[in-house]
Amino acid sequence: MTALVPIALLAVSFTRPMERVTTMDPALSRSVYDAHAIALVYETPLRIDYAARPYALVPGACELPEVSEDGLRYRFRMRSRGASAADVARSLERLRDPETVSPNAWIVKDVDVVAATPDGSALDIVLKRRVRYFPWLMAMPPCAVVPADGSATGPYELASWWRNHEMTFRRRDGAKDGFDTVRYLVVDDASTQWLMFMKGELDFLESISRDNWDSAVGPDGRLVRELRDAGVTLHSMPTLEVMYTGINMRDPVLGRNRKLRQAMNCAFDFPAWTKFYNNRVKECDGPVPPGVPERLDTPFAYRFNLEKAKRLVAEAGYPGGIDPATGRRLTLTLSIGRASQESREAGELMAAFYERIGVKLELDFMTWDAFLKAVNEGRVQMYRMGWVGDYPDAQNFLQLFYGPNRSPGVNHSNFENADFDAAYEKEDFAKCQEIVREECPWVFTHYNMSHSLVGPRVKNFIPSDFPYGSERYYRP
Repeated sequence: MTALVPIALLAVSFTRPMERVTTMDPALSRSVYDAHAIALVYETPLRIDYAARPYALVPGACELPEVSEDGLRYRFRMRSRGASAADVARSLERLRDPETVSPNAWIVKDVDVVAATPDGSALDIVLKRRVRYFPWLMAMPPCAVVPADGSATGPYELASWWRNHEMTFRRRDGAKDGFDTVRYLVVDDASTQWLMFMKGELDFLESISRDNWDSAVGPDGRLVRELRDAGVTLHSMPTLEVMYTGINMRDPVLGRNRKLRQAMNCAFDFPAWTKFYNNRVKECDGPVPPGVPERLDTPFAYRFNLEKAKRLVAEAGYPGGIDPATGRRLTLTLSIGRASQESREAGELMAAFYERIGVKLELDFMTWDAFLKAVNEGRVQMYRMGWVGDYPDAQNFLQLFYGPNRSPGVNHSNFENADFDAAYEKEDFAKCQEIVREECPWVFTHYNMSHSLVGPRVKNFIPSDFPYGSERYYRP
């Protein structure tokens, strides 16, 4: 094993790999990578407590709100010197402005009125209906406050951005905590990330790649001695992240054939999948991960069962995977938003699963930007994606199936089901989960486990399901 050496960069700089950030405009953000960068530069009205477990809300640009008895009126008093109540109002209004075409418009869909008080000391928000989780929405990066001049309101400002290569953030004057600079490097190859970490060129690895797992973690589940001796720490935790293969319900083959979608789930060999991922993932049995209130824990009828998958694909009209109308094998296409070695091998493994039921799965690798565009425009048949919970509530995951949220909203599968929508609007989340599990608009692949490596120079690291902007809390 290569020995970890002292970092060659300035001691005041925190450096980590990060996937490509596509925008610094909160209203237009689409990915967790955008959220990471935005949360460093722009303050949200509220924040999620960095250390509290279970998770709790704390003041951000605003104080915690005063709420009317009927739950419809919220008053947020301002506490930020860098942003005004008018700035907050304008930032939230942009989410629902038709000209913005924000993919995050769903966040404010239940907002009727948003306005600064006449004296500018507070923001009043009136809802159309009572929404129990509304305060959590105000801690999401798309709600970040951007003044009219675009100046930073958070602890850092963007110092430089070499697109697709590097972003550098500089701590703002008056910000007392955190590293002086934060650097995000785009490093696509997991092996390169590992070598950079071992050389001290990176301070943090958010995940340990499958190929490097045995070099970092021993059979006992502990960090190997060489890394422990070098001051590296391992942080492991279950996450509120569900990984899935989405099915475009507008597709004429899959969208109209429920038994075929069910067969695709039954053919997904999770034991082989978790072996591929070094037992670092948990079996997925629905859209809501463990640890979230109102999660449905009844058995999933379409978990891995090869014989059932073969029966279902025949009942779907493709006995042995053959289309009787053409005499040819059914061929489906899976779009993947990156072409790393791991994503290629994972795609090939999925193709092998479906080969067992006679279905051919072709892999279409795209750049991340092209992939997002294709998914948002509904130009994919199947796609690999994940969803990280924005707040710990079942609704946050079930919104991905609500009809009005269809693409370019978060319902990328374009699932439209009247019974689901009615249950969702009544907050009958158990029924929502039952419908999704039966209709199978996704192939449920796995729930992620987080295994992070933190270098010896970084203090006060606490793993979180909501890590956006958490670099502000790290200490050199």
